[in-house]
Amino acid sequence: MQSLVGFLRGLGASRLMAMVAVTAALIGFFAFVIMRVTTPQMTTLFTDLSVEDSSAILKDLERQAIPFELRNDGAVIMVPKDKVTRLRMKLAEGGLPKGGGVGYEIFDKSDALGTTSFVQNINHLRALEGELARTIRAIDKVQGARVHLVLPDRPLFAREAPEPSASIVVRVRGALEPQQIRAIRHLVASAVNGLKPQRVSIVDESGQLLADGASGETDNAIGDERRAGFEKRMRNEVEAIVSSVVGAGRARVQLSADFDFNKITKTSDSFDPEGRVLRSSQTREESSATAETNGQVTVGNELPGNAGQGAAGPAARDQSKKTEETNNYEISRTTKTEVTEAGRVNRISVAVLVDGSYTKNEKGEMVYQERNKEQLDRIATLVRSAIGFDQKRGDQVEVVNLKFAEGPMVAPIAEPTGMFGMLQFTKDDVMYVIELAVMMLLGLVVLFMVIRPLVKRILAAEVVPTLAGDGSVPALADGTAAAGAAGQSLVPGGPSGPNMIDVAQIQGQVHAQSVHRVGELAERNPNETASIVRQWLSEPA
Repeated sequence: MQSLVGFLRGLGASRLMAMVAVTAALIGFFAFVIMRVTTPQMTTLFTDLSVEDSSAILKDLERQAIPFELRNDGAVIMVPKDKVTRLRMKLAEGGLPKGGGVGYEIFDKSDALGTTSFVQNINHLRALEGELARTIRAIDKVQGARVHLVLPDRPLFAREAPEPSASIVVRVRGALEPQQIRAIRHLVASAVNGLKPQRVSIVDESGQLLADGASGETDNAIGDERRAGFEKRMRNEVEAIVSSVVGAGRARVQLSADFDFNKITKTSDSFDPEGRVLRSSQTREESSATAETNGQVTVGNELPGNAGQGAAGPAARDQSKKTEETNNYEISRTTKTEVTEAGRVNRISVAVLVDGSYTKNEKGEMVYQERNKEQLDRIATLVRSAIGFDQKRGDQVEVVNLKFAEGPMVAPIAEPTGMFGMLQFTKDDVMYVIELAVMMLLGLVVLFMVIRPLVKRILAAEVVPTLAGDGSVPALADGTAAAGAAGQSLVPGGPSGPNMIDVAQIQGQVHAQSVHRVGELAERNPNETASIVRQWLSEPA
């Protein structure tokens, strides 16, 4: 301990402070490197969280002592990558995240015994609005939604009940497509009893009206959606078959379809006079006879039994016979009713733009070559077959060969195979390895370029010269000779600068100590001192 204390005292206060500063910096640097390396890799647990959901999730994470990070004002929660799957399942078991708002769980803790019907109706309305908002948020491009339902009660003594209505405010990423808007309206209308899709209004976060509930809007939307879907499907089919010939990305297809959305009902009757059929036949025969009575009318003649009394004598008689026949024939009749539904195609126009072919010349440069007419005709034939070309309908197909502004597509990069394919490093893993390598390299640079020179300079050994037995000053460790007691200077050729100043200070201290000891000896032994001085005086110069 004495040697250690002496060593520390010999260093001086400035050197001790430098050693302490270097040690503290070294400890801090390596502590930062160790903490950065040992810190788990964080990944996203949930995004777009509401304040309520974020608070509940953070409370659960703190209870489980799991490290986490908050970003985007608490809307994004980051947790260690190796615990994401287990945490999501654990939180889902507890019903988190709830998605904001209030759903049917509002009835889980309610006291039904002391609740009035008014409160129950309000809770039911809140739950229905919350569940609809959660369902709408599940749609792509929808970040948030709020639903307001108006379910009026039927007034007393009223024949007609007021129709319910709904208002929806959505926060979207980008813009909603028409079919998505229609889907939201029909979704809400199907979930509420008596609500019609035309009574649902939708507004985005910027105040733009997406659906105002106009009566003819639904029909127009259906027609536009049907035409757009037909054009997209036909365009994809044509582009797929053309790209297989000219190459991927080397063809552009534009298709326009003219639709007729009028519904037509046509009824026609046709008769065939040659195809008559006997439907019914009726025959009627009548006969009558009249006897001559000479104009005498008596009671006997009129009696029924007296008709044969006068037969014995000759009498004149009038007889008549009548036959009637009625035949009813049915003529063949055909009744035809044709109903043409709305949305039939009147005409299709297709424009196909194809790029030429590219070949390498002797210099290895890509040279453009136009396609010949025979190739274009074959492509046009394929397009006509794909769209169901009908010349009577007025369809048009145009195939044009022009050079594209951009060059040919670069071949896709092959997927890694071998060891890299088996390991399947992700981008995060590669960045993590690079970060570790940079940290290690920086640590080595600091250790060898900064710490090592400072420690060597602080701990450099210094030799303290001592007096030899004959009273002379020995030579220093670097080969220089020290000055004598008489104040001699150092031997030329020695060190210069700060080292020379330090050596002169040490020699002065040694010389002062020697003189002090000689003075003490003279005071203690005055006789011996006097004899020594007389001996020095008697000696020859």
